[in-house]
Amino acid sequence: MVAWPGNYSVQRFKGAVNELLREGVSESRKIALGGHSYGVFMTENVLAHTGLFCAGIARSGAYKGTLTPFDFQSDERHLCEAPAVYIKLSPFLNASGINEPMLIFHGEKDDNPGTRLFQTERMFHALNGLGNNARMVLFPNEGHTFRGSESILHMLYEIERWLHIHVKGPLYIGRAVRASRRLGDAIW
Repeated sequence: MVAWPGNYSVQRFKGAVNELLREGVSESRKIALGGHSYGVFMTENVLAHTGLFCAGIARSGAYKGTLTPFDFQSDERHLCEAPAVYIKLSPFLNASGINEPMLIFHGEKDDNPGTRLFQTERMFHALNGLGNNARMVLFPNEGHTFRGSESILHMLYEIERWLHIHVKGPLYIGRAVRASRRLGDAIW
């Protein structure tokens, strides 16, 4: 059974942010959070339930676990056994708690059953409908993982621009990389 993002995961993110602040790598509310695939599910959950971050980045994401009720991330509990968990942790159903600007990427040829394009489109419309600042960038010839150099370069351009606008200032890559080595994880 997977560890569903909940209080434990939120506490881990709080601990990581506190360490970045303690190390002087970042300032409070000047950290963006991003993820790919299931990492988007966790990213959006953390954004919906904390005020730790100033922006979010989502790539080829899952936004509603109820759409894969029997095989969501290999969890042994299915939707009928744990409906409250599925509902509580659905980023789509908690979109009103996401107040940070979101940059959302998706490949139009994504054939991953848990991350179909329509989920991204619905989440984008939900965020905008709630008055949030969201930008969706679609790549017509990409699947779940982007492979084309043009797509990757365009995605990196969009991320750099998004971070410049919403994190407000230069990203101190050298300091962040050194801190990430001490923490044992790469900063995305």
